[in-house]
Amino acid sequence: MKPGFVYILTNTNNTTLYVGVTSDIIIRIKQHKEKHNPKSFTSKYNLHKLVYFEAFQMIGDAIDREKQLKAGSRLKKEALINNLNPNWKDLFEQVKKDFEDFE
Repeated sequence: MKPGFVYILTNTNNTTLYVGVTSDIIIRIKQHKEKHNPKSFTSKYNLHKLVYFEAFQMIGDAIDREKQLKAGSRLKKEALINNLNPNWKDLFEQVKKDFEDFE
């Protein structure tokens, strides 16, 4: 089975959060940054900053975690982000280094 990732994106002002899941985080985040689908939620709200992610050995586990995160409150999502990334910096460059073999 494929590996999986769950991730949270936000905009420059950190006002809107988006939770997603993918089997290839590098390609998927590039698609968000390039507004691959101009009518999507992430494009409409300029959600391009990767502020949180988790890696899983199986995509099914990532999908389960995505559902759990989406069901949680914004405060819970903010707490996750603050624990991993207290400055809410864009983690995309780190992800590219850490997971370049997945491309």
